[in-house]
Amino acid sequence: MIVLKATQAKLLGVLQSVAGIVERRHTLPILANVLMRKNAAGLQLTTSDLEIQIRTTQSFDGDAGDFTTTVGARKLIDILRTMPSDQTVSLESSQNKLVLKGGKSKFTLQTLPAEDFPLVQESANFGPVFSVPQKTLKALLAQVSFAMAVHDIRYYLNGILFVAEGKQLSLVATDGHRLAFASANLDVEVPRQEVILPRKTVLEMQRLLSDAEGAIEMQFANNQAKFSFEGMEFVTKLVEGKFPDYNRVIPKNHKNSITLGRVPLLATLQRTAILTSDKFKGVRLNIDPGSLRVSSNNAEQEEATDELDIDYGGDSIEIGFNVTYLIDVLTNMSQDMVKLELTDANSSALFTIPDNTQFKYVVMPMRI
Repeated sequence: MIVLKATQAKLLGVLQSVAGIVERRHTLPILANVLMRKNAAGLQLTTSDLEIQIRTTQSFDGDAGDFTTTVGARKLIDILRTMPSDQTVSLESSQNKLVLKGGKSKFTLQTLPAEDFPLVQESANFGPVFSVPQKTLKALLAQVSFAMAVHDIRYYLNGILFVAEGKQLSLVATDGHRLAFASANLDVEVPRQEVILPRKTVLEMQRLLSDAEGAIEMQFANNQAKFSFEGMEFVTKLVEGKFPDYNRVIPKNHKNSITLGRVPLLATLQRTAILTSDKFKGVRLNIDPGSLRVSSNNAEQEEATDELDIDYGGDSIEIGFNVTYLIDVLTNMSQDMVKLELTDANSSALFTIPDNTQFKYVVMPMRI
């Protein structure tokens, strides 16, 4: 039976859209496979790592009839990548194996029974569906995801907090040294819901979301979140735990503020970062009326200083930061201007966008 027939480009694109969560090595061999389910509606492809499940349905040419199997996802992708994009390829079933043909090439692949594939048990009590444009969610994720913790013992920091309330969706990420907050408006009012999406889910969503105009639908349950967009369905487990109260972390009423160009500041920081010590990555900011001086040094007693002219008439402040935390936020913003608010050398600094309350970035100072 010819399970499907398509161009290499189409089949590879569909497989890659679901295969991002597939681990190469797994305790359960079948989790390295993609579940294929063919019926009158088309060909449904499903992958899982027991925590996340991604499913998409596509229509391909091929023989009529129902068919299910599982086959190694990465292997199939690796083979397809070696073929020309306009080549027609086919998958045929033959005695518990799948045969991939393209041009004069032929590959016989081992399969595992579809009934052994562990599907994620979907929650029975999802909350109301609400949606935002794909590109809005993609932008929100980009504005906060860099501040997620990596392998932190406080596991609830290894992800992003989603808060939906009223007509607002807010995303928050923190690793304990810095915190990023971004929000967007929703078309509908929703009851308050708070969930923590795991880091792997966030990275996979960023890979899959496009700048398309289409909407992404979201639903949250106690222990799961579900996203639907462009014919794909994405179900993920949530991180359990209590996320820190981000409203208490975001400082209010700073008495000193500077508005300056994002690109010049970023360039200055990138230059001075070259001579920071690998371990501490510390830079010193000297802020005086009319000027901002950035300096760094390292164990080899090398030094860098750079200066920017600024429109500022507040207190003189000398404050140290991990330069990576500053570069991260400026790299992930697209605005021309950035606002920096400070109180003194021992208090956290707040980065915002002028005339925009929907983005905030808090960074703790470091002693240098």
